[in-house]
Amino acid sequence: MEKRQLGQSSLHVTPITFGGNVFGWTADENTSFALLDAFVASGFNFIDSADVYSRWHPGNKGGESEVIIGNWLKARGGRDKVIIATKLGIEMAPGKKGLSRKYMMQAVEDSLQRLQTDYIDLYQSHRDDPETPIEETLSAYADLIKAGKVREIGASNFSADRLAESLKISTEKGLPRYQSLQPHYSLVERQEFEGPLEDLCLREKIGTIGYYSLASGFLTGKYRSAADTQGRARGSRVEKYMNDYGFGVIAALDDVAKRYNAKPVQIALAWLIARPSVTAPIASATNLEQLAELLKAADIKLDAASIQQIDTASKPR
Repeated sequence: MEKRQLGQSSLHVTPITFGGNVFGWTADENTSFALLDAFVASGFNFIDSADVYSRWHPGNKGGESEVIIGNWLKARGGRDKVIIATKLGIEMAPGKKGLSRKYMMQAVEDSLQRLQTDYIDLYQSHRDDPETPIEETLSAYADLIKAGKVREIGASNFSADRLAESLKISTEKGLPRYQSLQPHYSLVERQEFEGPLEDLCLREKIGTIGYYSLASGFLTGKYRSAADTQGRARGSRVEKYMNDYGFGVIAALDDVAKRYNAKPVQIALAWLIARPSVTAPIASATNLEQLAELLKAADIKLDAASIQQIDTASKPR
């Protein structure tokens, strides 16, 4: 399995990241264990989570995804065979949010306890915190790295200006540097990342691990009419793509998929994997069949004509 260096970090990851947002939400613990077993058995090593996953689900309080990953690590062993990424900063409870030094020191201990591990491979700022000085956040990360609790750091949902400012402070003050960015990025959501943010990542050698890579399932091609959204956990999230533009992207994926004897989902991921700025797009699955299907994307090498066809169909309007 091909491994890619994440930014300029010490981490080398396989070209698809498993999105742990489904653990404790649309995948219970037994299903999650089976998915993680299959993911690793297929040669992949990169698992992304966050402390807040999946607080949005009725009855959950946050931390469910990390707990499941921790239970799996304890049951299976092989901690050194996987790269575990998690995030902090989004509100977990009243007063428990942000990137202040005080909160970070508590949040990391909570995540380590849930994950049942001594260290986090990639610890990410889940969203920017304009109320905390950047230097304070990066200095706290420096101490966590020095203590051996964190190996590398990343950012998520940062603007180009704020990420550039963070990198500048890292250089000037000799502080840890964000090695990765986790933006919202897919074939039907190109405008937020492409442009200044992508240019910055390429220039500064920041690895990109975009989320919602399959647009909440829309790019699998399973949503072809309003009826297809009924009774689906993420049905309401795909309605905004069900228009001429969205269906135009699906038509291009269908066409390229036929040439490669593949599925639209595989072509959508292969397009991301082929993009020079992208290290390992994040994708989730809730059953073994889905997982096996999406992992095949790593074996597809799209030719220039196919990339151009998909580019043209998905060009932001």
